Amino acid sequence: MSLQRLVLARHGRTTWNAESRMQGRLDPDLDDTGRAQALAAAPLLAAYEPAVLVASDQVRAWRTAEAVAKEAALVPRPDPRLRETSVGEWEGLTGEEVEAGWPGGLEAWRTDPTWAPPDGESRVDVARRAVPVLDELAAELAGTDEPQTAMLVAHGGTIIALTASALGWPTAAWPSLQPLANCGWAVLDHRVDRWRMRAWGLGA
Repeated sequence: MSLQRLVLARHGRTTWNAESRMQGRLDPDLDDTGRAQALAAAPLLAAYEPAVLVASDQVRAWRTAEAVAKEAALVPRPDPRLRETSVGEWEGLTGEEVEAGWPGGLEAWRTDPTWAPPDGESRVDVARRAVPVLDELAAELAGTDEPQTAMLVAHGGTIIALTASALGWPTAAWPSLQPLANCGWAVLDHRVDRWRMRAWGLGA
C-alpha cells in the first residue's frame, strides 16, 4: 500500500494571533490559549494514527507537534520547508498597519496566489518549497503493507498552498480556501490516483 491520508494541522494560538499581527517567518510562541488548544487537539489528531509526523520548525508549530507526538507515541521531524509564508516588510504589523502603508496590498495578497508582499513570498512560492515534503513522504511510505497516514503541523498559509496544490486546483481557485482556525486541521484522502478533500476546518 502507500500514503492514503494526509492530515494538515495548524498550530495553536499565539499572542500575535490574538492581536491580529502578521507573523510570517517571525517566531512567537504559543500563548496560554494556544497551549490549551494544542493539548485539546492532540488526542483527536493522534486518533488518526499517523505513521509519521512532520512539523514546521517554527516554535508555534513545533510546540503543537510535540503535544500531538506525545499522544501518538511518535518522534516529530522538523522541516523548515513547512514554515509560514514570509510576508517580508509586513511581519509584525496588524492588518490596519499594512493597509495604511500599502493600500490594497492585503486584498491583492489574499486574492492572487501569485502576488507577494514586499520582500515576501506568494502562495505559489510557498507551494514550490513545501510540496516536495509530500512527494518525499509518499515515496517513504510506498513500500508499506497497510494504508498509511502522514500528519503535517504547519501554518495557515502553508496549509492552503499544500492543499490546493495536492488537489490540483488552478491558482485562481486557491483563495476559496480560508485559513484554518488555530489547531484546526484538514484531511485529504487518496483515491484513484488523486487527492480528494475529506474535511476542512475540523478542530478541538
